[in-house]
Amino acid sequence: MLKIGFIGLGIMGNAMARNLVKAGFDLTVWNRTADKCRGFAELGTTVSATPRQVAEASDITFAMLADPAAAEAVCFGDDGVAAGISAGKGYVDMSTVSPETALSVAAAIRNRGGQFLEAPVSGSKKPAEEGTLVILTAGDRELYDRSLPALEKMGKKVMFLGEVGQGACMKLVVNMVMGGMMTMLCEGLALGKVSGLRASDLLDVLDAGALSNPMFRMKGPQIVQGNFSTAFPLKHMQKDLRLALGLAGQKGQPLYTAAAANECFKAALGLGHGDDDFSAVSRAIMP
Repeated sequence: MLKIGFIGLGIMGNAMARNLVKAGFDLTVWNRTADKCRGFAELGTTVSATPRQVAEASDITFAMLADPAAAEAVCFGDDGVAAGISAGKGYVDMSTVSPETALSVAAAIRNRGGQFLEAPVSGSKKPAEEGTLVILTAGDRELYDRSLPALEKMGKKVMFLGEVGQGACMKLVVNMVMGGMMTMLCEGLALGKVSGLRASDLLDVLDAGALSNPMFRMKGPQIVQGNFSTAFPLKHMQKDLRLALGLAGQKGQPLYTAAAANECFKAALGLGHGDDDFSAVSRAIMP
């Protein structure tokens, strides 16, 4: 069986790596905060001291990191993943980053003789725990084929989108839409409240028609209750909106509502909700 490495054991990575352990993969892990590795050590998983050691010990190394800066820090440097890559090894970066970051990391891996696949995911904590993420891959097709048995333990749908950068573009578009939907839900709840409507009635109407969707169904009641337990941190949604707006700027594509949604998330960040669930953007709209 393939020797698998996994780097980044946060909200998403922890659940994803645990699914690989449950599936019987020989796993080696690393996390910047060593305490998050403790549970894996208790499962008999190998814990490495550096990302380089993970790559050296693994046929394929997966990473799930917070942002472009973290993805670059883990890849580059004497103790980075690229330093541990050699011919025959693969690196699958599942972080949400810009296309430029994905291309930069891909070049570093390929320069060492390795193969690269970007594989950002659509989904949050619960889908990660259940292994029902949507995984958006692009890059070396041979590595996609080799990685598929592991990817299928983490996701319900795995797509191959072509050349490096296309996975990042797809993920940014998806999260841009999700961020816009969230701010509009919050504005609808706010307007309904000041107009004397019951939130439960509004949510029932939304769920009964063409606007019915799992996010409204789950997040709507949580917003009303003020329950912002974190499935997807607000600071990461704002980061994704910022990256989507940057991509749009490069392409000359106006994003009027996405820009407005980004301002809402920035306001919520300023109110101290960065580590709360992204539904806490409601605090900037309906305090």
